Amino acid sequence: MLKTLWFTDNKTENATLLLGGFDGLHLGHRQIVERAKAYPYAIGIMTIFGGKGDCIFTQAERELVFKKAGVDFVFELSFDKIKDLSPEEFLALLRAEFSPKVLLCGEDFRFGAGAQGDPATLKSIYGANAEALPLLQVDGKKVSTYEIKNCLANGDVDGANALLGERFFLLGEVVKDRQVGRTLGFPTANVLYPKDKFPLKKGVYETRATLDGKEYKGITNYGARPTFDDETCLTETYLDGFEGDLYGKQLRIEFVRYLREVEKFDGAEALKRQLQTDIRRVREND
Repeated sequence: MLKTLWFTDNKTENATLLLGGFDGLHLGHRQIVERAKAYPYAIGIMTIFGGKGDCIFTQAERELVFKKAGVDFVFELSFDKIKDLSPEEFLALLRAEFSPKVLLCGEDFRFGAGAQGDPATLKSIYGANAEALPLLQVDGKKVSTYEIKNCLANGDVDGANALLGERFFLLGEVVKDRQVGRTLGFPTANVLYPKDKFPLKKGVYETRATLDGKEYKGITNYGARPTFDDETCLTETYLDGFEGDLYGKQLRIEFVRYLREVEKFDGAEALKRQLQTDIRRVREND
């Protein structure tokens, strides 16, 4: 049995399955989702865990992305459990679980032991009910998870967001930390950055923080706190205009643009002046 999570009550005996890694949705993935909506079946999307490399979004984050896009259910596959299956065995697993009527993928999709399976394999078994959509390109480059990760590693969240079709975000619970920010007039919400989430470039970012359905402009420090000789790496977010206790709250932090590198300042007052400059830039879109 696969681990399957339903988002809707649109359960049918048959399904349209979207095949691929899907550790989130970028523009290329989104065109596959839109194609799936042309069929009168529940839409299921495949996601793999335990493979190589960190994912752009955690399991909880990608579930939010899938649900928002109009997917009915997600089915999770352990890389270790499928890596040695032949293409035929892999498809038999999906058939037994979902009785799929339609299979959709990108034209670069590969599956089965040694990546032996490809869209031609799908068509040989499912015929016209298997479709491979052409890869999407932006500025002559294939829209891919690789390109998005490259943008994030270089602090280019604008570029990553353009390829994703929405803002790169972090979802997490606010934890208690040093509480130094409040002594500077900049109380922060601290959220641990998951170890299995792809790390963006360390720095200070303009962000949007959503709490209880309300969005706040903010600034987020991702990385260490060298001014106070603290090498612990997490995100500290100042929510402009928010007053109250955030501990234990679930926070969604969306990254808008890279503002500057993490710096070591000559004391708390120098840091405070820089934070005042940072939030002014955010307020004025400077």
